[in-house]
Amino acid sequence: MNEVLKCLEERRSVRKFKAEQIKDSELEQILEAGIYAPTGMGAQSPIIVAVQDAPTIEKLSKMNAAVMGASGDPFYGAPTVLVVLADRSRPTFVEDGALVLGNMMNAAFSIGVDSCWIHRAHEVFDTEEGKALLKQWGIEGDYQGIGHCILGYRDGELPQAKPRKENYIYRV
Repeated sequence: MNEVLKCLEERRSVRKFKAEQIKDSELEQILEAGIYAPTGMGAQSPIIVAVQDAPTIEKLSKMNAAVMGASGDPFYGAPTVLVVLADRSRPTFVEDGALVLGNMMNAAFSIGVDSCWIHRAHEVFDTEEGKALLKQWGIEGDYQGIGHCILGYRDGELPQAKPRKENYIYRV
């Protein structure tokens, strides 16, 4: 089977990570895959914030958990968090950001790094605290959070795929 198709078929979301940080060379490859994701009219509306600083990850985790009214770690102890935001002025900004996240998760798996898409970036970065973080990071403009891509090395077995539903595809 083609290696790309094999990765697409075998990648799974991982929710238990070792404390070990991913290698810089792996992070660079994953980010590169993100910036080459297709975007509406090639406008490149998304931006990616790579976070490996433990106190910042902890802050983001608490902000994300607060959206759910929870206190656990929605990032599952992952040592790297990639925040994807996109420029709201582009009509395809949500789709653009989703493609960036998908590219990064598939690229990560292809090089031995595990991932999971964590929601609630929209809510987190629409708060005053979230807007203050963006300002602190030097990000200006009207950006909406699209998602968080957590990265690390899984602690345990790769989850098994659920059976594919019937009638997934209709041919006309």
